[in-house]
Amino acid sequence: MKIERIHHVAYRCKDAKETVNWYVENLNMDFVLAIAEDRVPSTGEPDPYMHVFLDAGNENVLAFFELPTKPEMGRDPNTPVWVQHIAFKVKDRETLLGFKEKLEANGIDVLGVTDHSLFHSIYCFDPNGHRVELACPDPEEEEMLKRLDEVKWEMLEEWSQTKKAPKHADWLHAKAREKHN
Repeated sequence: MKIERIHHVAYRCKDAKETVNWYVENLNMDFVLAIAEDRVPSTGEPDPYMHVFLDAGNENVLAFFELPTKPEMGRDPNTPVWVQHIAFKVKDRETLLGFKEKLEANGIDVLGVTDHSLFHSIYCFDPNGHRVELACPDPEEEEMLKRLDEVKWEMLEEWSQTKKAPKHADWLHAKAREKHN
């Protein structure tokens, strides 16, 4: 028995129409489906909602719920803003830079390009405050993945025991550390 793939990932949004338009206009996603109900199907709870679905490529679906009767959405104050995010893969650096240019032309603040060695990323926020990452593979990605695969269990065990960053893959963010020092 094995999971085949993620069916969809769902987040809350402030405004379904604004959210759909943002992802269509800025990330070139297709709007594929809208479902609206007055009751939650799984629980029967009375709670009107709009549930929208966007095509994030390769059968990956990004969904949002607008919940007009609930208190305004917020963030977990104990989790740093950079932690919770959704990352989308793009073909290559040229595509990544094209999205950066498009987002900035649309008035969206973009952080990066950040060099993660394995891949390169840009970051921005959608209109709901969700952090969005676009990432392209590094040309040496395959070799780096092999190196990381060889040490993953050792790293996890060391972290589990010490709660300190193991140095097995310290090379991964060397360029980023240099930039910030």
